Amino acid sequence: MSSVNDIRATFLDYFGRNGHEIVASSPLVPQNDPTLMFANSGMVQFKNLFTGAETRDYVRATTAQKCVRAGGKHNDLENVGYTARHHTFFEMLGNFSFGDYFKENAIELAWNLITKEYGLDASKLLVTVYHEDDEAANLWKKIAGLGDDRIIRIATSDNFWAMGDTGPCGPCSEIFYDHGDHIPGGPPGSPDEDGDRFIEIWNLVFMQFEQMPGERIALPKPSIDTGMGLERIAAVLQGKHDNYDIDLMRALIEASADVSGTDANGSHNISHRVVADHLRASSFLIADGVLPSNEGRGYVLRRIMRRAMRHIHQMGCADPTMYRLVPTLVAEMGAQYGELGRAQSLITETLKLEETRFKETLGRGLRILNDELSGKPSGGTLDGATAFKLYDTFGFPLDLTQDFMRGYGWQVDLNGFNAAMDAQKANARRAWSGSGDSATETIWLDLAQNLEPTEFLGYTSDSAEAIVAALVDGNAEIGEIGKGGKGRMVVNQTPFYGESGGQLGDVGTISWDKGSARVTDTQKTPSGLFIHHVEIDAGTLAKGQEVRLQIDVSRRLRLRANHSATHLLHESLRLVLGDHVAQK
Repeated sequence: MSSVNDIRATFLDYFGRNGHEIVASSPLVPQNDPTLMFANSGMVQFKNLFTGAETRDYVRATTAQKCVRAGGKHNDLENVGYTARHHTFFEMLGNFSFGDYFKENAIELAWNLITKEYGLDASKLLVTVYHEDDEAANLWKKIAGLGDDRIIRIATSDNFWAMGDTGPCGPCSEIFYDHGDHIPGGPPGSPDEDGDRFIEIWNLVFMQFEQMPGERIALPKPSIDTGMGLERIAAVLQGKHDNYDIDLMRALIEASADVSGTDANGSHNISHRVVADHLRASSFLIADGVLPSNEGRGYVLRRIMRRAMRHIHQMGCADPTMYRLVPTLVAEMGAQYGELGRAQSLITETLKLEETRFKETLGRGLRILNDELSGKPSGGTLDGATAFKLYDTFGFPLDLTQDFMRGYGWQVDLNGFNAAMDAQKANARRAWSGSGDSATETIWLDLAQNLEPTEFLGYTSDSAEAIVAALVDGNAEIGEIGKGGKGRMVVNQTPFYGESGGQLGDVGTISWDKGSARVTDTQKTPSGLFIHHVEIDAGTLAKGQEVRLQIDVSRRLRLRANHSATHLLHESLRLVLGDHVAQK
């Protein structure tokens, strides 16, 4: 049996022998795409190569990319543990051509890998093509010898990929594996396509067009982007029908069973699956610089960690346990991803500290839920006010409460939860109204009801790409600010430190296509929005604009040193003069 590590190595070596640069996985936090919370496919790090905004010294590449899907529109969190193929963390194998080879070579390379290198039975394979893509259909016949009955034409967007409303796009061709007629389900495009018999293992994207406003034109140099889920192909090659039965996942599941003193295949099987998946997601996110917090990426990490920790608690573990699984993960994946070993101590301490803190409130929260369930049959609904109390008082994310109730066949009243949330926001708005503080004007409370807290990237980056989420003039939201104008800007993520804790906010610059501006101050609202005071030097800054943010690094360093020196002086005065000394 080929191990997951062997399958990954075979893929990379095969494409390396065929003229592809073997490129390391990019971090989970995208450096070049402000629209994404986490890298969720192999092509993310190559986006600028596909659009022509960047060039490198190679035109073919292959990667094993770390991916996370949790939060935003790409969110598999609630299904993890209950299904055969949902993950928050997964690896995407891919090969890419940047204006070099196209469909014929892509199909030939793919077919030779899966039938010769991996040795899959060709009779169990079938493909889909976009219904207008006769070229791809004819190439599958020529290269793989497939008949029309095993080349399925799909007319929907499932087989046509686009980067966005504009930009590179093109038809797809997906390769499916048939597990046999003893498994329920029909082929792609059929009424029973959601069954488990036919499993997609590889998607080949033929980028041959550019979508312009109102028209689609041919690209002068078509490109290739492919994606193969490592866990999926490993399940096929190892003769498994469930991704959690492959060797890598079984090692983590067995480790979870061992530290919890429970049966890996018994009544806690779903919990072990959750822990195995969430351990990977949590550890890799921490290794890539994300730490648990109450906003942005850090909040998603905290939700993932606490969901796993709740399952660990349910297995009877009185003490923090999740951190004890880190050595097994490093042993399984550390050879491919050296960052796991380098960050092992940070991962261990972060998991241990978070579970210690969470356990302080977890028991009380679970007692409330158990009281609600006591003596009641399956199929009930938890009232929204109770769910909100758990969220607001005990730090239970809504999906954690839903996950717990799901285990007992219960649902949560989402309308009631949202009503309680809205009532709290309204109370907060009334409390802050009229304060006169620029960071707490009612406009920011209004915006906070519709915007996510700004993701702060400044601990690891002094520049970043972002999207303008809001522009404000006075106490009103506006659509744009022209040359010479002044205003305040909120973006989805920023390296600019917002004034707090006695340290002044950052200043710096913003640039975008045909425009630039200066940031003269940065503040942070109680709701977590970072307010950038901007003065436009060129062009027009508009809501929805993609921008490049750059802090004044030398000023940041001077302020940081001054801030630290102030704290040191204050502590020295306290030691000499007494505890009555206070910093005002």
